[in-house]
Amino acid sequence: MPVITFEYDDLYKILGKEIPKDELIDLLPMISSDIEDYDDNEIKVEFFPNRPDHLSVEGVARTLKGFLGMKKGLPEYEIEPSGINVEVDPDLGDIRPYIAFGIVEGVDLTGNKLKQVMEFQEDLHWVIGRDRKKVAIGIHNLDVIKPPFFYEAADPDKDSFVPLECIQEMTLNEILHEHKKGKDYAHLLEKFDKYPLIVDSNGDVLSMPPIINGELTKLTENTRNILVDVTGTDEKAVNYALNIIMTSFAEVGGKLKSMNVIYKDRQVQTPDLTPKKKEVSVSNASKKIGIDLTAEDVVDFLGKVRIGAEIKSEDIVKAVIPAYRIDILHEVDIIENIAIGYCFKKIGSELPEIATIAEEDKGETFDNVLREILIGMGFIETMSLMLTSEKVHYKNMMLAEDERVTVAQPISTDRTMLRKNLLQGLMEFLEDNKHEELPQKIFEVGTVVFLDETCETCTQDYKKLAGAITHSTANFTEIKSTVAALFVNLGLEMNIENYNHPSFIKGRCAKVKGSINWKSEKIDVTGYFGEVHPEVITNFNLEYPVIAFEIMFKNSELF
Repeated sequence: MPVITFEYDDLYKILGKEIPKDELIDLLPMISSDIEDYDDNEIKVEFFPNRPDHLSVEGVARTLKGFLGMKKGLPEYEIEPSGINVEVDPDLGDIRPYIAFGIVEGVDLTGNKLKQVMEFQEDLHWVIGRDRKKVAIGIHNLDVIKPPFFYEAADPDKDSFVPLECIQEMTLNEILHEHKKGKDYAHLLEKFDKYPLIVDSNGDVLSMPPIINGELTKLTENTRNILVDVTGTDEKAVNYALNIIMTSFAEVGGKLKSMNVIYKDRQVQTPDLTPKKKEVSVSNASKKIGIDLTAEDVVDFLGKVRIGAEIKSEDIVKAVIPAYRIDILHEVDIIENIAIGYCFKKIGSELPEIATIAEEDKGETFDNVLREILIGMGFIETMSLMLTSEKVHYKNMMLAEDERVTVAQPISTDRTMLRKNLLQGLMEFLEDNKHEELPQKIFEVGTVVFLDETCETCTQDYKKLAGAITHSTANFTEIKSTVAALFVNLGLEMNIENYNHPSFIKGRCAKVKGSINWKSEKIDVTGYFGEVHPEVITNFNLEYPVIAFEIMFKNSELF
């Protein structure tokens, strides 16, 4: 999770008052954070990824003002139309179609502020932007460029500019393959024939999103007026990111101006700071939090977390949600904020009035049988997280991307989706332990998650077993014998078919299937085994052959 570091003096300057350090240390965890470290001058705080508005000291100060009773309710920001247009090239529709712009005048980037802005930008890149794939942010010196602006699809070999921290012009292709940032993020653009470019009316380049800004618009401590651009593949995320940045600058006196983004079929004005409105039931909030509440209480507690509120009736309160709050989607999110405003420390605890008689779950019993078999064959069990990333799950395993369950607000760039297979987790484990002696034989029993094809908002969970072996002479015969022994111990007859799987060497992979009766329940078994493809082995920085199997067990009653 993101950790921000700020000096006490920076916070006190925004608050307009000092808070005793002990009081601040006690208060910050009450607004959904963990204290990582602190000394006499600064503090390191880890904030949950559902609150990217807290990734700047300005955002933290804004919330603390409510908690301390200094400013309660909905923050209001004045925003003036600039009249400046940004034209969007329709050819970007399949590349990076959405963009939002805003202007902030009168910024102060002296002292620690410039460094804080850069860190804030990078934190947003992976909390909201999924490491720039979904959203990328550019912040520019407005005074060295001339409007209007153009967001265009550029020729990678003909168009060029001087990228940040360079002195020579480079073509877009050269940037992608020679510049450090280009190589880091080349996978986001290299499949396209044209690359996004933001230019001004003189043809000067502001940015090549999502890769790098131009040296021309580099920020310095002397910069006073800035232009913020946010591009991406998700229009809602693009607008949220812009709102968070713009309101953060406004908290320290920045004057906000909007711009007109002109698409082929429509025109929008950004940023749009119109608050959302949702209703919350007072009785439902009382039940879920475990305290007696009135409508007046709800208004008061929401005000402490900087959410506006209007009483509609004794049981209904309308919450007015700031445009920078991306975490409030349902009534329960508002109830959580009521609890935060009330203060978690004040909520008591009690034992549930439930009596149960425990027995081992049938599915767990089956899992334990699988474990006993594999351990008896000399394997060591591993346990990996259900969360993985598209890079590990698809690219490293040479699989084509398909529908999957993604994390709306991932805590890190390597935990962005729910796994559909177990094998990539075993490969990561081998990579982390390649310094250990060979042979290595590992397995995992775990759950995988697929989208339900019959229901857009539903998922299906399945039980899987996967194993991997690595040593200098690992081969197809060994993994076939291993899977055959597993099937025999399960009382299964192994039916084998030829199978081509992208993660395995062609001609050295097979499919297996069968079924088993377990405690009067029928379990369908399907899977595959073989020699892992050399490119997959290389993707995980391994040096020896790897053989592996992965088997799925289906039974809606057991798993």
